[in-house]
Amino acid sequence: MSKYRMIDTHCHIYPDTIARKAVSAVEHFYDDLTKNPHDGTASTLVKSGEAAGISHFVVHSVATTPRQVSAINRFISQSVQESGGRFTGMGTMHLESESFERDLDELQSLGLIGVKLHPDIQEFCVDDPRAMEIFALCEDRGLPVCVHTGDYRYDYSNPPRVRNVLEAFPKLTFIGAHFGGWSVWKEAARLLPDYPNIVVDTSSTFYLHKENPQWIKKLIRAWGAERVMFGTDYPLWDQNNEIDYLLKLDLTEEEYQQIFWKTAADLFDIQ
Repeated sequence: MSKYRMIDTHCHIYPDTIARKAVSAVEHFYDDLTKNPHDGTASTLVKSGEAAGISHFVVHSVATTPRQVSAINRFISQSVQESGGRFTGMGTMHLESESFERDLDELQSLGLIGVKLHPDIQEFCVDDPRAMEIFALCEDRGLPVCVHTGDYRYDYSNPPRVRNVLEAFPKLTFIGAHFGGWSVWKEAARLLPDYPNIVVDTSSTFYLHKENPQWIKKLIRAWGAERVMFGTDYPLWDQNNEIDYLLKLDLTEEEYQQIFWKTAADLFDIQ
């Protein structure tokens, strides 16, 4: 077990009754990417995560229709309340909702501390005018937004569009999942690190770079450890394997402490 305190900043959870179906749908979206995903429940996240030495989890889910928004946010809030202090929750939004203001009011009243969006699954461009309305409101309210970024198959959330958001909202805390561009990591590292308002997580990246760990080390240093957070994309990947990969990169003590804990603890105010 690692000697470091650890926060997993990228965890999808679902109600027990639909978890397996939800995980299957995500797997299908990514062409059956993983062989043995977890079941997507909060209880399995805690059990498997704590066995790997992770003590805190940032949890969220994604609404695929506007009518799911309130139910998902209430589920995430309840999961946080039942977690014994282990969870920090982010809410969801949808571009076809009738009122972004009302959704954000409810989200914040539920104790959720930010918003999760997935442009590729929700099928919108990250710099679409309606998305920009959400970013403007979140910037005004001081809410971080975690966004799935990058997909070689689509152009919903690739780096040039993310750059448009970063330029438009310099005071917004934009969390670019998957090092700012899943499957388009090089382009993200070329276009985005100069913007101080983006933080990235490590999720769903290591599996494609098992034979080239030094490139990941360079990627981390291109962003700077102070803007990198550990994330596993639960339920897709085994937490122990993700931790082991990161530990084999031979980063400095300060970099490991920053990535595993401090970047996220400072951003989300986790004690």
